[in-house]
Amino acid sequence: MEVSLELIVVLFAVAAIAGWVDTLAGGGGLIVLPVLMMTGISPVAALATNKCQGFVGTFTATITLITKRKLSTDGLLPLMLMSGVGAAIGTVLIQLIDTQWLSWAVPVLLVFVALYFLLSPNLGAVEKKPKLSHNQWKNSAVPLIGFYDGFFGPGTGSFFAASSVMLRGKNLIDATVMAKPLNFTSNIASLVVFAFGGQVLWKVGAIMMLGQLLGAFIGTHTIFWGGAKLIRPLVILMCVAMSIKQILALL
Repeated sequence: MEVSLELIVVLFAVAAIAGWVDTLAGGGGLIVLPVLMMTGISPVAALATNKCQGFVGTFTATITLITKRKLSTDGLLPLMLMSGVGAAIGTVLIQLIDTQWLSWAVPVLLVFVALYFLLSPNLGAVEKKPKLSHNQWKNSAVPLIGFYDGFFGPGTGSFFAASSVMLRGKNLIDATVMAKPLNFTSNIASLVVFAFGGQVLWKVGAIMMLGQLLGAFIGTHTIFWGGAKLIRPLVILMCVAMSIKQILALL
């Protein structure tokens, strides 16, 4: 496709905003995908190109957090592996099976996450007793959310963070931090599968990668500037917005 100067500016700005939002609360795809679709890109190519630019944001956030010693690497690789495996399987299956039921299931899940955060003012304020062990969470919730990211995607960061709070008893800051490398792995695994299928528009993706670098860098610092007081309302807002968008698309 032809990429004009105006489109370059718009795509860069959109990716930067999405990178900031995604780093804090997840849901950056809600911003990026409609814009990509408006350029005339097919739905599959839009999804694939979103992964192309999205992995840069989560990678930037992950590296920044590790460098600043905000993210522990102990036991991280097995979690990332399970996230990647789930995403790869999901990306393959989205091209083979009927996923109409997701059109209604996903909004319900997003509303549930939003309500959970909204009705729990002190959610994630302190660590609580986990409902699942580390290995149980690693072998169930992590690959399942990775799978979701592989064949659909919006809200993956929110789901990773919410599962860490609800199932592992983590505080919201630590849960948000842990979501970054898991989301990065699911993004890159899905991207590889899409790339082999020739679905990625690399020229568009390259422009948006630069925007994601900026947005994710700022977002990583904002995690600690604003803390849970900023992250919690953003998670609620993005979950509700994504849910509304999905429902309106069905009407």
